[in-house]
Amino acid sequence: MKPHRTVNSPDLAPAVGFSHAVVAARGRLVFLGGQVGSMPDGSISGTTLLEQFDRALVNVRTALDSVGARPEHLVQLQIYCLDAAAYRSQLHDLGVTYRKVLGPHYPAVALFAVAGLFDPAALVELVGTAVLPG
Repeated sequence: MKPHRTVNSPDLAPAVGFSHAVVAARGRLVFLGGQVGSMPDGSISGTTLLEQFDRALVNVRTALDSVGARPEHLVQLQIYCLDAAAYRSQLHDLGVTYRKVLGPHYPAVALFAVAGLFDPAALVELVGTAVLPG
């Protein structure tokens, strides 16, 4: 059974690097806590948005793995960043990094520019929801 079905509409702009809507299959919900670009010792890896995004994605993948989920089970991802303009300017490289870590699967995604994150050294934080088919 597929973990979800992506829904697109001709009445919406093309979805590039995300899905407009995802219909999850029956299963167990997995709620991922905010993942920043932190290493196992708690230190932040890298000083650039791209470096931290890469590590935050690795942490999302690790959290999914820890509960038996795979990237394609991810149905929703919220991206919180300090600088939306910087995010947009690096969209291509961020997409390459995303696909390297999570593959070509695109959940419903939203980007939020925020004034700060819990860890003052963090530039980006990822929060997601996955559905384990059952």
